[in-house]
Amino acid sequence: MNPFRHFRDEIAAVLAALAEAGDLPPDPDIGRITCEPPRDAGHGDLATNAALVLAKAAGAKPRELAAKIAEGLRRLDSVAAVEVAGPGFINIRVADRFWQDRVGDILSAGTAYGDADIGRGEEAVNVEFTSANPTGPLHVAHARGAVFGDALAALLEKAGYAVTREYYVNDWGGQVDILAESLLKRMRQLQGEAVPEAEFEGLYPGREVIDAAEAALKLPPEEQPDPASGSRENLGRARQFAVAYMMDRIRGDLAALGVRHDVFASERALVEAGAVDAAFADLEGRGLIYTGVLEPPKGKLPDDWEERPQSLFRATQFGDDIDRPLKKSNGDWTYFATDIAYHLDKAKRGAGTLIDVWGADHQGYIPRMKAAVTAITGGAATLDVKVVQLVRLIRDGTVVKMSKRAGDVVTVRDVVNEVGKDVVRFVMLTRRNDAPLDFDFAKVTEQSKDNPVFYVQYAHARVHSVFRQAGEALPRLDTRLSSLLNADYATLTNEGELSLIKKLTTWPRVIESAVETHEPHRIAYYLYDIAADFHAHWNRGRDEPELRFLQPDDGPLTLSRLALVKAFATVIASGLILFGVEPAEEMR
Repeated sequence: MNPFRHFRDEIAAVLAALAEAGDLPPDPDIGRITCEPPRDAGHGDLATNAALVLAKAAGAKPRELAAKIAEGLRRLDSVAAVEVAGPGFINIRVADRFWQDRVGDILSAGTAYGDADIGRGEEAVNVEFTSANPTGPLHVAHARGAVFGDALAALLEKAGYAVTREYYVNDWGGQVDILAESLLKRMRQLQGEAVPEAEFEGLYPGREVIDAAEAALKLPPEEQPDPASGSRENLGRARQFAVAYMMDRIRGDLAALGVRHDVFASERALVEAGAVDAAFADLEGRGLIYTGVLEPPKGKLPDDWEERPQSLFRATQFGDDIDRPLKKSNGDWTYFATDIAYHLDKAKRGAGTLIDVWGADHQGYIPRMKAAVTAITGGAATLDVKVVQLVRLIRDGTVVKMSKRAGDVVTVRDVVNEVGKDVVRFVMLTRRNDAPLDFDFAKVTEQSKDNPVFYVQYAHARVHSVFRQAGEALPRLDTRLSSLLNADYATLTNEGELSLIKKLTTWPRVIESAVETHEPHRIAYYLYDIAADFHAHWNRGRDEPELRFLQPDDGPLTLSRLALVKAFATVIASGLILFGVEPAEEMR
């Protein structure tokens, strides 16, 4: 149960009764009515703006209408007190029994607690993420986008959406031709030819290209690209092998990170199937393509700048700053043209909401892509671009310098091997996606409150410790789930216990807000907060023995407290599973 939805429904029922009594117009519009925690917790558990929203339609002063609504709410068994505040806000204090009974809800649902249905029946969602160029292994900057996209997809699925996780393979264009050249030269070098270093200028320098060349030379001779041939056909063979080799590496990196994709879409396949031509013809047929000349770039004019007619897309009609070219001067497609065709392809496959996870260097590309999606789908699909900011690696207090061009990068596999998949995933989700993130090797492995991964995992492990201790102190106490479901939750009367229950029951609301904003980091904040509440209550028990979870002389009270502890662990596990993190049963 989502308590906020529950009480909003209760408020709606009170309003319906007032409408029937003539105090409100028939069928009052309740679309703008909210039921939320008040800003000041001292004002109660819930607050609603119902009277402020409906006063005008009722022809009454907000406080007068609020008094009538409050009178109806006071009749509910689940309500302990109602107060009218300020210009007409209504603050509600919920009865303890209502909160206590929610423990059973959590235990009954298990880690499915918090599942929502807001996406059920809605259009499918396509989340395209990672999509690193297939020119080398994933480096640590890619890890953040990969984890973010995977967690966002899981979050949407928990809310009932049908989600496709997609990787767009950029295997068309200049970068893969350079990769093929790099492969052929490394093959020549491995065969003993003294290839001058000058020939490697502008090529990919990483160790992975040498690995690929070694693998190519192990192929049967008839399947090998010919290192000495510069023919178009041979370059194509080298390109195909190099891309396939690199994608195998990337898939392995993703597996090490616990990230999965449902679809790997090929840009080359899209172009060769004529999808770009079809998208261009579609836009042209609707008068959205014209031949024109772009203004020169602002600032210093490039030496090779020349005014030339180009095929331009009328992006300004859809909110972009300028119209955009779709063809180069040599007749080849621009990246933008293939991207338009790709997004149309996703929409044709049934996705109504397209979510792209991009690196920070693509920020300026967003307006044109949104304009294109609106144009090419006729407004049938929407695009939300989530920009993932850079990750700084810090070791021994010093920023680790990286350069992909120099082949000096820290790969995803390096980091996962050093600190573990779960640490990498959780840390990557502890900041907003559009805020820079520091990954400090010392801090992410220290056992302290300042390390959110440890702090949350430790809380979950403590629960298992409590149950192990219960087995030793009360060997005859049945602590199975069936027994916990029958515990007397009314004995959970301590302020710390009730506060923890209230926090746990906000989990469905946290899920819904994170889904609406496409912000998985809200889950990390929530998990840290409830872990802090649990640790604080544990520590109170050290000073006040009567607050401890285990009361050897009182089996029923112990059972109800164990039920609360189990409910807490259930919510923590639900959040960790959402993040692709294994809930720890003990810390080592």
